[in-house]
Amino acid sequence: MTHPILLQDISVRYKLPKERIRTFKEFAIRVIQRRFEYEEFWALKNINFHVARGEMLGIVGRNGAGKSTLLKVIAGVMKPIRGQVWVDGRVAPLIELGTGFDTELTGRENIYLNGSILGITRKMMNGKFEEIVEFSELRDFIEAPLRAYSSGMVARLGFAIATAVDPQILILDEILSVGDESFQRKCLERINRFRQAGTTILFVSHNLEQIQTMCDLALWLEQGEIRGWGDTRQVVQQYVSFLNHPILAPEEGENTGDASGTPQYS
Repeated sequence: MTHPILLQDISVRYKLPKERIRTFKEFAIRVIQRRFEYEEFWALKNINFHVARGEMLGIVGRNGAGKSTLLKVIAGVMKPIRGQVWVDGRVAPLIELGTGFDTELTGRENIYLNGSILGITRKMMNGKFEEIVEFSELRDFIEAPLRAYSSGMVARLGFAIATAVDPQILILDEILSVGDESFQRKCLERINRFRQAGTTILFVSHNLEQIQTMCDLALWLEQGEIRGWGDTRQVVQQYVSFLNHPILAPEEGENTGDASGTPQYS
């Protein structure tokens, strides 16, 4: 496979109830009587792109644009209603804070739980354990249940685990927005080492400076569609212009790179 990540004509649709159901009793009655009314919401529409081995793709877009849904599709957490996804290599996804963790288990137990989810044997995790604890800086809390952790501590543990298992594809969703500055620097240093080693990285962030500094190319999502693709600075400038003047946003099809927003596959 030429590209470790390849998406063709991906679409994801949610069915949202039109009315708010306030009680379980009301829900049960509606199920029995089949009185549900839904409206369709397309989280992703006809998404096409690929990422080459060793590239770092920055993904930008407003809240609700479809970024997290896109990452879930690539990670295999969610199946699209249409289209095909090809992913070649071990994927380490950090998509939502706390995903893959059990808050009633200790930090130690969650390291092994997360490792099993990523397909890593207990024996292999034994060899990684000290590295994970050292990097996360959570040695004093590793025997405490995760419900006692702050969001920053959970982010530290999640990043330490995901990056200790030598992923070939690393998916990061706003992971650098949580935690203190010194830990963020550690994360950036490790991400750069992965880039140099040829790891393919997907990086979602509202920090456009980080996107421009770190990423080889960028993708802009708006209402589930690709509105910009290609050169990082150009896509970020296009996105910033849209944020400042949304009424003047480019029409569908006027994307950075190919006119349709669809890269040409080779």
